[in-house]
Amino acid sequence: MAARKVTEPKKPATKKTPNKKSATQAQVAQPKTAPAIRKATEPLKIGLFVGREWSWPPAFLEEVNRRDEGVIAEYMKVGGSRMNEAVNYRVIVDRISHEVPYYRSFLKNAALQGVKVVNDPFMWTSDDKFFGASVVDRLGVVSPKTVVLPNKDYVPGIVPTESLRNLTYPIDWDGLVEYVGGFPLVLKDAHGGGWKEVYICHSMEELWHHYNHCGLLTMIIQEFIKWDNYARCMCLGQEEIHVMKYDPSQRKYHAEHDFSPALYDRLVKDSLTIVDAFGYDMNTAEFAIRDGIPYAIDFMNPAPDMDVNSLGKVHFDWMVAHMADMTIKLAKSKKATRDRYYWGKLAKETEK
Repeated sequence: MAARKVTEPKKPATKKTPNKKSATQAQVAQPKTAPAIRKATEPLKIGLFVGREWSWPPAFLEEVNRRDEGVIAEYMKVGGSRMNEAVNYRVIVDRISHEVPYYRSFLKNAALQGVKVVNDPFMWTSDDKFFGASVVDRLGVVSPKTVVLPNKDYVPGIVPTESLRNLTYPIDWDGLVEYVGGFPLVLKDAHGGGWKEVYICHSMEELWHHYNHCGLLTMIIQEFIKWDNYARCMCLGQEEIHVMKYDPSQRKYHAEHDFSPALYDRLVKDSLTIVDAFGYDMNTAEFAIRDGIPYAIDFMNPAPDMDVNSLGKVHFDWMVAHMADMTIKLAKSKKATRDRYYWGKLAKETEK
């Protein structure tokens, strides 16, 4: 955008010496006011929080900036944040706050200031795989039967005979295993990701062994789906679904999928249902396909894999281009993360 030309008024022929005293008095007489919350100014800014990933972030920043659409993208720098501090970014893409708690606190304040945070830090903080399974089941998406287990260990101060009076003991292991369809079954962290703390258990002894070593983690057991095919769907902006064939046993993406048109449509429909329910703008949903039926087995991944070495060039290029499309569109919109919350509407009223 060309700089606007400002024409200065012509100076009078006779120069007048300003009255310094009266100018000073005028300054003193002006009441002090609280600093206003800053609004995003052009160019609109997209901030990026990342961890140990090196392929997608620079490619994404370059893609946004080369388009010259009045939007710039850059890595963010933060360190010690003040209460109600203004955040001069229109959009922030978060791919690491699940491992850096300070970032999560900063992003919540950013949302309060009207920033569109991808993904919503409040939802991300509160989600878990058991709740997610219950939600999608209620919404008609097929999901494996799931049970959340009492914790094995507790923080200091919890006295089992006094603090856990609401807890049934012993656990009805036989009944819970029967509910999820027997062995084999999956034991995994209700809040985990990246295939960490995931165990395929073939017997009660295996189940007890892994459960007894899970410490403070909240674990779930889940029906094991012996799949014929497998899909991982990238979901962007709650609008675009990129369907990929994936092999979890080899952690390998295929450049093309072999899903029938009907199955493909079902994968897209179920993925849209999931991200619409949870409000995620950047997420992957995984489906284990058995007898033509897609089972949503892992679908709350707000910091999904975007590495070129695992995705391959075809999928990587799609991620780069379409993440740029989405974030530029969000930057130019009036969407804000806080719009989903009552406190956000109250905060917005204070800025009018």
